[in-house]
Amino acid sequence: MTDLSSRFPRRLQRTRLYEQVAEQISEWIAENGLKAGDRLPPERELAVRLGVSRATLSQALVALEVVGVVAVRHGDGTVLTDKAGSARIIDAIRAHADRLPEVIEARDALETKLAALAAQRRTDADLETIETALQQMERDIDAGGRGVDGDELFHGAVTAAAYSPLLAQMMATIRQLIVETRIESLSQPGRPRDSLAGHRRIADAIRAGDPAGAAAAMHEHVMLVSDVALLRERPAE
Repeated sequence: MTDLSSRFPRRLQRTRLYEQVAEQISEWIAENGLKAGDRLPPERELAVRLGVSRATLSQALVALEVVGVVAVRHGDGTVLTDKAGSARIIDAIRAHADRLPEVIEARDALETKLAALAAQRRTDADLETIETALQQMERDIDAGGRGVDGDELFHGAVTAAAYSPLLAQMMATIRQLIVETRIESLSQPGRPRDSLAGHRRIADAIRAGDPAGAAAAMHEHVMLVSDVALLRERPAE
């Protein structure tokens, strides 16, 4: 008897709602001839045009942002990049969602150790750099932004304060993947201020020279980062 199982195609992945909306946005961009540097309409208007909820639209825009199709600029709206015409946008979005758990695991392993080392090795200059990053993040959030740049500066300052070249090199290797998770996390409602508070707990432990406390605070922070809509709404394959 002939075995036909190998002739069947692979099971199709279920399409998430935000993926469908991201595809709608991509098609709308193409149909309207928009190019890099052009701005998308305000979210409320775009949601009406596409016939979707603001929440679903926001998630789709975040997905497009983490794969580099759009850039969200505080005070300037959502701006298209030179990747806006890519035909593989959905593949990129799915790849991002699929690798999120692994990236979070790597962050937890590396940054928890870096925070502990920073508490042992930091200098007064390192503490000033960490505080400067916190102040930048807070100013941006107070102005209505997400604090993305300040967040990146903070984690960079902690990494530098650990004085571990090999761990710093490993962090640099996954930097772009971390940028994706940072954007995804800080786009969650209320997340920027929660993240800032977590950063302050890490900084306080580092300043106090408490390696265990710094590691625990960093682990708690990374776990907060891992609570994102793309994983909560992940369907079974």
